[in-house]
Amino acid sequence: MAAAAALWRCSGPRARPLAAACSSAAGGAALTLRRQAGGVRNIILNDPGKRNALSLSMLRALKEDLLHDVKSKELRVIVISAEGPVFCSGHDLKELSTQDDVKHHTQVFEVCAEVMTLIQRLPVPVIAKVNGLATAAGCQLVASCDIAVASEKSRFATPGVNIGLFCSTPAVALGRSLPRKVALEMLFTGEPLSAHEALMHGLVSKVVPEDKLEEETMRISQKICESSKSVLALGKATFYRQMAQDLDTAYKITSQVMVDNLTLRDGQEGIEAFIQKRKPVWSHAQDKKK
Repeated sequence: MAAAAALWRCSGPRARPLAAACSSAAGGAALTLRRQAGGVRNIILNDPGKRNALSLSMLRALKEDLLHDVKSKELRVIVISAEGPVFCSGHDLKELSTQDDVKHHTQVFEVCAEVMTLIQRLPVPVIAKVNGLATAAGCQLVASCDIAVASEKSRFATPGVNIGLFCSTPAVALGRSLPRKVALEMLFTGEPLSAHEALMHGLVSKVVPEDKLEEETMRISQKICESSKSVLALGKATFYRQMAQDLDTAYKITSQVMVDNLTLRDGQEGIEAFIQKRKPVWSHAQDKKK
């Protein structure tokens, strides 16, 4: 991979040319930072002064970082993390005041929904690396990711009810990640879950000491990078598709996908490599075996 691929890149309205954007505070830092190396793209929410709030600008920057060159064979997994003690505090409430009109409010929630659904539609796994507080839409972001690794000090909450704005959109992701009664207690009370409670109920995948967070996230990322991108893309898309179906339909869909998987070049390469007792050589291509 070219050396430039590992350099930091910046997104958002405050972004500047690569050489200056991340090294100078003049004009303000970028809302997100993006770097990529070894198949792993790191996207860092970079507005700690505002608790990494998902302003409209932040959401657009995050969307841009997620979509950037997403079909490249060099991209195998995306990790979302954050600067500062708060992973993400949810929407920027100043944008939701009466100073902005209904059109702007609608746009904020529409773009947020686009980002959350995009994460599950991307052809690569997306991991949330959480080291701190994730509330409201920030909790929604964690729940929307395919995998979430959290430090022991992390906490998760949907406290909108306490300020008169029920977390209805975060409830979409929470209701699909947590048991109903757990999700509703969070939504009705606004009280946070500890990292270990979040693990117990399925909101996160792993909880580790803070000093092991980077190591564990990279271990998972590197393990994902060992597999075929095309096979993972097919599997991820199918997983989310079948989850919305009844049992019989789900098996019908996945049975056909298993057959389709066998026609992929990498599907046959993996089986041949297993039989021949060698490591597979992945093409990462969507084309079929001839």
